[in-house]
Amino acid sequence: MTSLVLKKVAKKFGPVEVIPGIDLDIKSGEFIVFVGPSGCGKSTLLRMIAGLETISGGDLLIGGERMNDKAASDRGIAMVFQSYALYPHMSVYKNMAFGLETAGMPKDEIKVRVQKAAEILQIVPLLERKPKALSGGQRQRVAIGRAIVREPKIFLFDEPLSNLDAELRVQTRVEIAKLHADLDATMIYVTHDQVEAMTLADKIVVLRAGNVEQFGTPLDIYNRPNNRFVAGFIGSPKMNFLNVQPLGIKEDGLALSLAGRELHTGLRVAEGRSGSLALGIRPEHIRVGSESGLALGEVRVDHVEQLGGQTLIYGRLSDGQTLTVTFDGQKAIKGGDSLTVSAPADLIHLFDETGANITLT
Repeated sequence: MTSLVLKKVAKKFGPVEVIPGIDLDIKSGEFIVFVGPSGCGKSTLLRMIAGLETISGGDLLIGGERMNDKAASDRGIAMVFQSYALYPHMSVYKNMAFGLETAGMPKDEIKVRVQKAAEILQIVPLLERKPKALSGGQRQRVAIGRAIVREPKIFLFDEPLSNLDAELRVQTRVEIAKLHADLDATMIYVTHDQVEAMTLADKIVVLRAGNVEQFGTPLDIYNRPNNRFVAGFIGSPKMNFLNVQPLGIKEDGLALSLAGRELHTGLRVAEGRSGSLALGIRPEHIRVGSESGLALGEVRVDHVEQLGGQTLIYGRLSDGQTLTVTFDGQKAIKGGDSLTVSAPADLIHLFDETGANITLT
């Protein structure tokens, strides 16, 4: 197991700065997920760690050793790509053994390593097959096996499940989580899928425009997002954001105006708040009725999605602001219905004009 530290690591492509300077401290054995929208810099950052992109500034340390000028082959890292990158003319065994053979490892040692990796990934019956005879999920397991046999210090995964169908993504996700538990290795995983991030990570790095917006455990980020961007990116369906006006601090805390209603939040925030704020409420925290803390008013239902285990409601408040509500189970609700809804005051978030979460202060 090996730690990884980034100190002001930056990347420029010519005059364009894509990563201004990132600080991260990844402990040995952690499973870290880089997540963010397309173009946020997550794959570029992974490639710099791997040695496939040069570092424009800062320091990259693996196991305490500075790696900026080390070749990719000297970093003790194995990378699993989105495209599998298997040799089509080689068997599964040869694909997994090829890197070890070119490094001059004895055949007996190669055989032991390949067999062990194949047993971990349950692909022993596939060792003599060619890649064209494998499913997408089997090919991805071979690509992971090729990384395992190298016994690297750190595993890197670059969106490894994006080419798989929904069922295989879930199955392979579970296998990767089990692999991490079995190997107890340091792993860094890039994805744009926040469900993968939430289910796999010990800690998540949320990136935007080359900057770290938040670094923490999945539930910490979900329950205590630093800002509106993180709150809206993590969670599905995404958090509701309602425009509200502050009415000042009352005896029971901050009062807000929403759709002509006065809401008493009970929140203790700094005096002098002015201008529009955004009230953040996750769809699953909204309740039918007016007894759950903040009475949000009446919602006119526009559309209903019955998912069997869940019911999703899309509607509008009286001032036209949209609201998504998630209920467990099946609900007899249809378009055109009206619902009175509320939310527990301790589960709401307030974001100021900069996007900062002021309920964290």
